[in-house]
Amino acid sequence: MVGTEFIKGQGLGNQLFCYVSARCIARDLGYEFGTAGQEQLAVNIHSKKGMYFMDMDLGAPVMDKENYHIYREKEKRIYLENSVHDMTHGCYVADADEGVYGIGDHTLLYGNLQAERYFFSHKKEIKEWLKVKKEYDSYELTRDNLCVMNIRGGEYAGDHSLFLRRKYWLDAMRHMRDIRPDMEFYIVTDDVGAAKRLLPEIEAHHGDLAKDYVTLKNARYLILSNSSFAFFPAFTSETVQTVIAPKYWARHNVSDGYWASGQNIYEGFLYQDRKGKLFDAGQCREEWESYKKRNGSDRGKERYTEREIGIRRKKDRMLYWMDKVKARLR
Repeated sequence: MVGTEFIKGQGLGNQLFCYVSARCIARDLGYEFGTAGQEQLAVNIHSKKGMYFMDMDLGAPVMDKENYHIYREKEKRIYLENSVHDMTHGCYVADADEGVYGIGDHTLLYGNLQAERYFFSHKKEIKEWLKVKKEYDSYELTRDNLCVMNIRGGEYAGDHSLFLRRKYWLDAMRHMRDIRPDMEFYIVTDDVGAAKRLLPEIEAHHGDLAKDYVTLKNARYLILSNSSFAFFPAFTSETVQTVIAPKYWARHNVSDGYWASGQNIYEGFLYQDRKGKLFDAGQCREEWESYKKRNGSDRGKERYTEREIGIRRKKDRMLYWMDKVKARLR
């Protein structure tokens, strides 16, 4: 058997990536599938109900995980001066780890597990695995002239390298209006306060977990943040026509060409850079490969002094307040 574990406090988006990727890898290798920590699925700061709006087959329950082999997805990090996090922990830039296809029976997989390499060929099955119960599904906001925007706030809101600025959203809205001049917009967010500060002119809503999920899943047009929550609603959608996401994903604000991470380039998405230009997945992959060849695998340094980190922390706060003053964050 091959499986994974749902970790306490882990967000639903990350849990779904681990579940879907591990289940697909198990299938590709011809093993049965199972999961540890089943009681932790969809239990976090946003919901204590568990996975109440899907009937997910979690496979065999793993009660004795200490008796399993552990395979941790290989990581690749670069240490840059772009944020305190990247100076202390490194910026996660990894692509798919082909080593997952060399594991044996009785193994639990851990890691980011967000590369489409692991699951893209199983899209039809995944739509069934993540099928929303009829009583929770809703097409109330499925309109030909409505674009749903998923703004990630919370701990992102105070992080200069993570929180997408107002310009990103305005540029993406302009692209959507190029498709339909009468396009209207609706925000789904985990942080209504941050969304209202960012885009006070657009309605912002935070429903329960099911409501937010199905609103994204059943939209015709989506503008996404650099958050894992919206991926599977978009990936399994039967209605969506256009998806815009931030180029360089978690380092959209500061990247000079690196992806955080390379796993977050997905077929069918359009990626918008800081100038408002759109790129398809193929263009993004080509640029990313060129970047890696130019810069090697050891860009940056792994050890920064406390003084250097302190200076970066102060600079991040200064940049955050400059954005506020210039109305980039409202």
